[in-house]
Amino acid sequence: MSANFAYNNIRDFEFILQEWLPSEQIFNYPAFADYYSKDDVKSVLGPILKMSKEVIEATNEDGDSNPVKFVDGKATLPPSFGPLFHQLQEEGWGTSNIDDSEDAMVLPHILHSMVWEMIAAANPTFGPYIILTSGSAGLIQSFGSEHVKSLFLPKMMDGTWAGTMCLTEPTAGSDVGDILSKAYPTDDPRIFKIKGSKIFITGGDNDFTENLIHLYLARVEGAKPGTKGISLFVVPKYWVNDDGSLGEFNDAVTAGCEHKLGQHGSFTAALTFGEENNCRGWLLGQDPREHDGEGQGMAMMFQMMNEARMETGHAALSCIANAYYNARDYCKERVQGRLLTNPKGDRVTIINHEDIKRALLCGKAHVEAMRAMMYKTYFAFDQRHHDPDPEVKAKANDLIEVTTPLCKAYPSDEAWWLIGEAIQCYGGYGYCEEYPVAQIARDVKIYSIWEGTNFIQAMDLVGRKWMLKKGAAFAAFLQEMRDFFEANKAVEGFEREFEILGQALDAYTGIQMAIGGYFGQKKYGFLPLYARRILTATSQLYCGRLILDQALIADKKAKELGPDHFDYAFYFGKVQAARYYLKNVVPNVMATAGIVKEADSSVLDIPIEAFEY
Repeated sequence: MSANFAYNNIRDFEFILQEWLPSEQIFNYPAFADYYSKDDVKSVLGPILKMSKEVIEATNEDGDSNPVKFVDGKATLPPSFGPLFHQLQEEGWGTSNIDDSEDAMVLPHILHSMVWEMIAAANPTFGPYIILTSGSAGLIQSFGSEHVKSLFLPKMMDGTWAGTMCLTEPTAGSDVGDILSKAYPTDDPRIFKIKGSKIFITGGDNDFTENLIHLYLARVEGAKPGTKGISLFVVPKYWVNDDGSLGEFNDAVTAGCEHKLGQHGSFTAALTFGEENNCRGWLLGQDPREHDGEGQGMAMMFQMMNEARMETGHAALSCIANAYYNARDYCKERVQGRLLTNPKGDRVTIINHEDIKRALLCGKAHVEAMRAMMYKTYFAFDQRHHDPDPEVKAKANDLIEVTTPLCKAYPSDEAWWLIGEAIQCYGGYGYCEEYPVAQIARDVKIYSIWEGTNFIQAMDLVGRKWMLKKGAAFAAFLQEMRDFFEANKAVEGFEREFEILGQALDAYTGIQMAIGGYFGQKKYGFLPLYARRILTATSQLYCGRLILDQALIADKKAKELGPDHFDYAFYFGKVQAARYYLKNVVPNVMATAGIVKEADSSVLDIPIEAFEY
């Protein structure tokens, strides 16, 4: 089997929830207090670890060996996907976890995300079928009328029906405001005729649910141009009657399936709607005809898109982690060469060689730093949703707004080369499809493109998040890091790491000042030119702050336990990962500041014609 789920424990998850983050705050919220505590982490995650290895891993192999097909208008998926979809839904790991009812026994967002990190690592291709169903159901839950909720939510919640998000069109990808899909009024003011086409729709068809519920962006006839005029519609593949039963085919046709570099078990569909003038959809939100031509579609869709951006970055992280864990296990067994320090000694397993240890520590440090950033943000999701204090909710929302582009883009940008390092650890075997890292590399690349390319995330950061609340939200984000630095810069044994963090904070201020100066000189092109590098630097700065915070806890614990304790290696390893990250990764913030200040205009100055040569 080329696929391999190589997570072998949940120790880092336990550390995050039980030792690092004040998770008792989350577990004490009324929604969770009667069901869970932070001591239940192992009882929840342990069975998922086991299931990921024993059940889900095999479906990953199935997805790559038996890729999706589209023949004679029919979608065929890997045989194992349908049973797994329904199993996860029935066991409560799927769409039901978005239930907001008072008696719903749902997991905290942060714990549920740990569940899904392992599922995503075990089969990256499978997750979107449930995640998109959850996201589309969440939109209906948030914005649908009681009647629309009653029609769609019960069967989406239990996995009888699946859901999608339909944005991209052949002529409009990132520029969603230019979509051509139209919506025309009918005799019922909440139901519109839909006409248009969509492409790259993940999970756009399947062979294991009774119906597909598309959350579809279209412009009502006469609405404003651009994103302001877009509305959101619930468009089922088969019409749903008022009593909840399935009606006639709703003229939502699967026109094709994309053939992709990876993710071969994911049915990425081209869809057409209303070619026979018989496609209908339910409007969510205001009718633009009654509000000066303005729809609410994009504002609503951003709820699902922002969640999907977090999930996309998290899926990339799960692939990085699984590649690192696979490489680690291989390097512990592969015997090759002798140590430079003992050339006449016995041959050794390659994990003993310096460059292999460097590659593995690089992977470990990035996984733990990115994971810290991801779960710090998921912690804020629970605060925003459940905390009774409006000030806590507001601060949590600000953190989510600032870090969402970081969480989406940083793991998915770095994944390509980090998984390349894992392949390198295998030598020639890493380039062979019989080994798991080759498939992981193919599967991971899409994440930097999904849910808004990472350039879009970078422009969101520097163009919007820097100025959120007139700059106050981002200033608070930076000040929190500065406060952490000032409070801990003299901690014994970590003086150099904090010195680097302080230098990075100063360098980041220099980046912002340089960009501000270019705007003052009307050199606007430097903002998009440097945006992606700035996002990477922002992520590295924040990850450095977080992993250093973890290291302080781990160092103290390691010293308390001593080298003979079974858990000493875990804590000592976290300290070394933090040291590596601060000394080898965070200095890129300073390098980026130098590049931004250099103001090299070669990209802006080169004529298009020069690219012909």
